[in-house]
Amino acid sequence: MHDTMVVEEDFFGRMKVKSPYCDTEIIRRFTLVNENGMSIQLITYGAAITSIKVPDKNGTVEDVVLGFDNLEGYQNHPYYFGCTVGRVTNRISNGTFRIGNKEYILEKNDGPNHLHGGSHGFNKIVWDSLVEGSSVTFSHHSPSRNQGYPGEVMCYVTYQLTDDNEVLIDYKATSTQTTPLNLTNHSYFNLGGHGSGPVYNHTVTVNADYYTPVGETLIPTGEIADVTRTVFDLRKSTDLASIMNRIPGGGFDHNFCVNGEIGTSRLAAKVFHSGSGRSLEVWTTQPGVHFYTGDSLPTNDSLKGKGGAIYKKHGGFCLETQHYPDSVNKPNFPSCIIGPGELYQHTTVFKFAVEE
Repeated sequence: MHDTMVVEEDFFGRMKVKSPYCDTEIIRRFTLVNENGMSIQLITYGAAITSIKVPDKNGTVEDVVLGFDNLEGYQNHPYYFGCTVGRVTNRISNGTFRIGNKEYILEKNDGPNHLHGGSHGFNKIVWDSLVEGSSVTFSHHSPSRNQGYPGEVMCYVTYQLTDDNEVLIDYKATSTQTTPLNLTNHSYFNLGGHGSGPVYNHTVTVNADYYTPVGETLIPTGEIADVTRTVFDLRKSTDLASIMNRIPGGGFDHNFCVNGEIGTSRLAAKVFHSGSGRSLEVWTTQPGVHFYTGDSLPTNDSLKGKGGAIYKKHGGFCLETQHYPDSVNKPNFPSCIIGPGELYQHTTVFKFAVEE
């Protein structure tokens, strides 16, 4: 990392209705550019990534994450584009969990289940921000019983762009009470360019010998299943066009158990787009990675994104580094519970490259 990288800051929008968890209604945007012509943009609303521009094999720079040109897009859409998700990403069955003898009841915002921290989770609040050198740190104080969760939680999410074309994301948090915590970034990627249509022309590799099968409402059954001889065996580079229609439901919305030691940074997944030559590796210290192929995006032309692009079903993919879904109710899954004063910390790296 060289010291000449400057973080540019500008105005992105103004909240029409002030957030109950923040003192400001002004939304700031931060732009980081490296020496290779790669750039990322971040906003204080949802501590979100709004743009990642990466050169292709011909040097042509394209934006490879789905998003919106204005604040209203991020406020109004239900798809979590680019945002930081919490307090607990993914699903909690029946919107309930127990800690000791106490039951906690959460909002059911996904059929019978609780999803991504509730309808006013971390993706819908304005975060404080601090620029330090070439990094931006977003912070948020979440009051006790916010969205039903126990404990006051103090969260920090730090983004950094390196000259190795890596986006580093570091998460830290503490709580005043025992509570579940499971933060992730929910960017939708399309390595052909954010508006280039379905991602069937990508190949994917997931470094996982096991996955967590789900029932009808996408809650894990509790089994940790071997991927061998199943459509979930993505250990070798797999063409999405050849496998998507073989997945129950017509696309991926599944958690994979990343091989290697939890807490150490290891490769979770790699995606390649031959047309542009762009590749993306995702590295994480988390137990799992959730591979999602944008199955809930609309099938019609109703969703307009950046530059007037139309985003439709399967128009982007997410690789959400995480604890396994519903781990708060599955004693055999790695625990996402932290105690008072305990430091929650994990790191994710999105590493971009060009391959022939």
